[in-house]
Amino acid sequence: MVVISPLTRPARVDATGWGWRHAGRVRPALHGIDLAIKPGERILLLGASGSGKSTLLHALAGVLGGDDEGEQVGSLCVDGRPAAAARGRAGLVLQDPDSQVILARVGDDAAFGCENLGVPREEIWRRVADAVDAVGLDLPLDHPTSRLSGGQKQRLALAGAIAMRPGLLLLDEPTANLDPAGVAEVREAVGRVLERTGATLVVVEHRVDVWQHLVDRVVVLGVDGGIIADGAPADVLAAQATELAAGGVWVPGVPLGVPEMEADAAAVGVADGGAVLSTRELAIGRPRGAVLHDGLEVALPGGTSTVLTGPNGAGKSTLALTLGGLLPPRGGAVLASQRLARGLPSSPVRWRSRDLLTRIGTVFQEPEHQFVAATVRDEVAVAPRALGLAAAEVDARVGEILERLRLGHLAGANPFTLSGGEARRLSVGSVLATRPEVVILDEPTFGQDRLGWVELVRLLHELVAGGTTLLSVTHDVAFTASLGARRLELGVRDRAGSRS
Repeated sequence: MVVISPLTRPARVDATGWGWRHAGRVRPALHGIDLAIKPGERILLLGASGSGKSTLLHALAGVLGGDDEGEQVGSLCVDGRPAAAARGRAGLVLQDPDSQVILARVGDDAAFGCENLGVPREEIWRRVADAVDAVGLDLPLDHPTSRLSGGQKQRLALAGAIAMRPGLLLLDEPTANLDPAGVAEVREAVGRVLERTGATLVVVEHRVDVWQHLVDRVVVLGVDGGIIADGAPADVLAAQATELAAGGVWVPGVPLGVPEMEADAAAVGVADGGAVLSTRELAIGRPRGAVLHDGLEVALPGGTSTVLTGPNGAGKSTLALTLGGLLPPRGGAVLASQRLARGLPSSPVRWRSRDLLTRIGTVFQEPEHQFVAATVRDEVAVAPRALGLAAAEVDARVGEILERLRLGHLAGANPFTLSGGEARRLSVGSVLATRPEVVILDEPTFGQDRLGWVELVRLLHELVAGGTTLLSVTHDVAFTASLGARRLELGVRDRAGSRS
């Protein structure tokens, strides 16, 4: 076994005329990439959704795939070797942390990368303990990974990468599903790791303000897959702010131009009349898991937009799925109004899938968990076809949604080849295609560039204005400001059983 030094030599990256075309796609994801990253440099990689940011990170990590996955041109090297031959030099945190959870317990999962590098057992567990603590994952090492929230999975994935002590740290939207405190913790943890190890950093993030003070260089990819800007953060953002914002980059200080709703703040616990969905002494939890909360009294007034916030692990997604009729209550009840039920039982969990289609549409936190079709176009058409709509009506709805959500050029693509932001918009579009009366969205703006975010928020405003009842689980402050007409906050239940 080889002992890995706690201070790993930072990696160098060189790309010359490099490009990649995914199998089955006509256009390359990236092309003509000429890029030199010095050892220890900290790069913020920006660009619109679908511009190839995640593809470049996968390539640098050496996990992009072989000839059957796509076609490569030019050269991409880490420390002078082809990236695929230098896999042990890079630690990658994927855009979807759920896809990186491998083992059943937190500690074992965080140790997985070190074990593959042949790090001695005693050193592994020292590294794991340090890494888990650094990212603020306040859980026992034997805690089941199956009981982690999306944000907790992101922290675990980052801990596993940090524990490897890589020379090249690659982060793909590492704070996208974290609460504000978690964003700060993770950013500070990454900063501490970089100061201690000197590792080279490439981080992809739509929100520039999260990382701009930690990086020393910004590289921007255009929609055509090439580099359109490269330089110091202040220089790039000041000189090209208008152009970058128009291209989908989140440039701090540039107004979003979307309406905002006057907030009517409320804590979870008070129900009011006229609700489309309400609860009575509701207890929530995953099947066979612990009860996360009980005695919840929640109401969703008809034709309003409600935002549900709270720290990671509070049970927001579990509450949303329970309200949507997709998880059975662990106690108490979820009740639909007579108008929404229309002759069905008052409890949505007793409704068939077909009954839910036009009544309650739910968008999961993980978009790919909803995909069932081979193309983007067919994915949006699945539910309308299940309702028995005429082909012309199905085509009209699909075309309208693809156009509004900037997915028309991907109509023939496989949903599983989309970027994170594109996959999120597709999952929203596939639910909206049946025009449900209640729409429940779990982290709807995850992975969205500025243009996609604005278009989605405007669309949701139109739905609410038309009478749709909206519930959104989010950590997005700007989204909350725009669509938080009613705001619910779910606290964390402590071990003594109280809620904080």
